[in-house]
Amino acid sequence: MNATIILGTIGTIVTILGTIFHLQGQSVVGPESSFMYANPEWITYGIQVGAVGIGIIVIAIIVRITKK
Repeated sequence: MNATIILGTIGTIVTILGTIFHLQGQSVVGPESSFMYANPEWITYGIQVGAVGIGIIVIAIIVRITKK
């Protein structure tokens, strides 16, 4: 499998998880019994995880461009 596809997939999954963490921290999604629900710390954690995911996607794009 191509390394750029793997990096892109991992980056997408990490970005989705960061978005879910962020939304749970804002009380938008998730069960109310979750420790992340309505917890302001998880809003920040979600943003950070999402940023890492976007960074991984950018790296995958750069690798793909430089391979050509």
